[in-house]
Amino acid sequence: MEGKRVSESRTYMTDLVLPPDTNLHGTIFGGRVMAYVDKIASITAMRHCRKAVVTASSDSLDFLAPIKVGEAIQLEAFVTWTHHTSMEIFCRIQSENLMTGEKRLTATSYLTFVALDEDGKPAIVPPILPEVDEEWWHYNTAAERRETRLKRRKDRAAAEISYAH
Repeated sequence: MEGKRVSESRTYMTDLVLPPDTNLHGTIFGGRVMAYVDKIASITAMRHCRKAVVTASSDSLDFLAPIKVGEAIQLEAFVTWTHHTSMEIFCRIQSENLMTGEKRLTATSYLTFVALDEDGKPAIVPPILPEVDEEWWHYNTAAERRETRLKRRKDRAAAEISYAH
C-alpha cells in the first residue's frame, strides 16, 4: 500500500468560545475541549485512510493553560504514526485573543484510531510519510508511546480479572 504524506490529512479547526461553553471561571469546559479533540482527530484519521474510524485510545490530554470566553480555540491535528490497522493522531490546541492577536498553547493530546471496513472489522491503513522535523520527531517517538499504551491495556485487563475474583 502506498504511503501518504502527513500534509494530506492535517486538519485545522477554529471556533469562538462563548459563555455557554465555559465554566464558573469563564474558561472553556475541559469536556468541550475533549469533544473538539475527538472530532478533529476523527476527521484527520478518516482523511488519512478514507475509511470509517473509531477512537481506540485517548492517551493523553494535557491542559497547559485556560481558554477564556471571547477567545478563539484553534486546533490542529495530524497523523504521527500508523500500524497495521491503527493510526496515532497528535492534536495541538491553542487560544487566540482576537483583540490582540496573541496566541498561546493551551493543550496537547495523542489519540489512537482504528480504521474499519464495510463490515465494521479493522481495515489496513496506509503508512504515514513524515516530511518535516516536527513530523519526524512524533514519528520517531511513536513506537514508545504505542508500547506504553499496550502495557497499560494489558495491566488494566489483568487488574480487572483480579478484581472480579
